[in-house]
Amino acid sequence: MKKISLLLITLLLFFGCTLAQVRVNVVSERTALENQVLGSYNSLSEDVLLVASVRGVDPLGRIKTPPRKSREYQDTVGAVETLSFHADDVDTFKRLRWVGENNQGLLTTFPMDKKGVPEDLKEFAARYQANEFNTVVQEVNRAREAVILRVTEINENLTKEDLPKIRKVFGKLNRENALPGEKVQAEDGSWMIKP
Repeated sequence: MKKISLLLITLLLFFGCTLAQVRVNVVSERTALENQVLGSYNSLSEDVLLVASVRGVDPLGRIKTPPRKSREYQDTVGAVETLSFHADDVDTFKRLRWVGENNQGLLTTFPMDKKGVPEDLKEFAARYQANEFNTVVQEVNRAREAVILRVTEINENLTKEDLPKIRKVFGKLNRENALPGEKVQAEDGSWMIKP
């Protein structure tokens, strides 16, 4: 009986154990410049989150004076807040194809076609007038420019001369993050609807 039990346990262990199959799909390989830009951008985003989470009082309830930050830093925090504030509207503009992601990391406007708007977006489309739409896009583009410049400033390996390449990196990242059906500009300048 002991031998049969031992044999059964051995068989179970032998046939019951399999090696897990690991599948690795490489979506894309990032260039060194893309990695530098992403690292600086992520660091910047973390800093902004820390600013938002700093408490204004100490454990005894006394008001603490926040540490001094540079004007550039404050401008960048404001830019990230602007991007966050307008994110939902920009996403809807993209769905309506009123804007597209250009190859320089900014938004490009297109005519505000209000015909053929999906039912779930009709109220939104009716609410927006051209002047408000243009103001939002301009604010978002100014904020994106501020972030692009700050990424250049906080990375010691990047200079103002790298700005054209950095803009292309942001354009590529925005193009990759665009959803199917949104307008994107290819590196050669042509526009298409992302499949």
